[in-house]
Amino acid sequence: MEDKRKKNDELSFFEGPRSRWKELLFVLKVLFEFVKGFRIFHFLGPCVTFFGSARFGETHSAYNLARQLGEGLARQGFTVMTGGGSGLMEAANRGAKEAGGRSVGCNIVLPKEQNPNIYLDKWVSIDYFFVRKVLLSKYSYAFVVMPGGFGTMDEFFEALTLIQTNKVKRFPVVVIGKQYYEHLYAQLLKMKEMGAIDQSDMELFLFTDSIHEALNYIEKNAIVQFGLKKEEKLKPWKWLGEGKG
Repeated sequence: MEDKRKKNDELSFFEGPRSRWKELLFVLKVLFEFVKGFRIFHFLGPCVTFFGSARFGETHSAYNLARQLGEGLARQGFTVMTGGGSGLMEAANRGAKEAGGRSVGCNIVLPKEQNPNIYLDKWVSIDYFFVRKVLLSKYSYAFVVMPGGFGTMDEFFEALTLIQTNKVKRFPVVVIGKQYYEHLYAQLLKMKEMGAIDQSDMELFLFTDSIHEALNYIEKNAIVQFGLKKEEKLKPWKWLGEGKG
């Protein structure tokens, strides 16, 4: 019953103006979602966020790549952050966990496909996609785009847009899957040819299938560029329940 009420609330929000009271309640719900995320993720140290399909399991060729890359990033000192679900998100979390690193998820509440995977040290469940995307971006110094669908594309292009427009610093973006994304890359080249984007925009991401190349790229453009350290200076205040998840 509660999930149905939440769904109806979200649907009604996008139907235009509502009563002032309902709009205020919605803002308070969004505020609560942000605070809930801040309490969990604020003390993790530098993160790398993975975007990728929940539908591609262990038999998919990209699963092992995500797992290896999650392991490599954990060994570099990063906390591996994902959308918290199954498939390639699980693979990245699994790699980090197996390497002894920190593995976290920002889960979205959906009727199907999305439940926290078993390789998470901490996670938070979020009702609103836009809140989730902010949290996935806020704590990350690099982004890895694995093969995926609409959600992955949404997250990939939002990250690029934020970097292109200088709303966030020039954090490295790595796209894994040359064959999977060959037509998307061709479309980006077409956009450059037609003047919709510049050559400099094509340099905002690395397009590769190499784990070694991806790790070196992130090390150079995140760890070295921003002088990152594994441990965050901020410590949670236990009496406020911070850091629990």
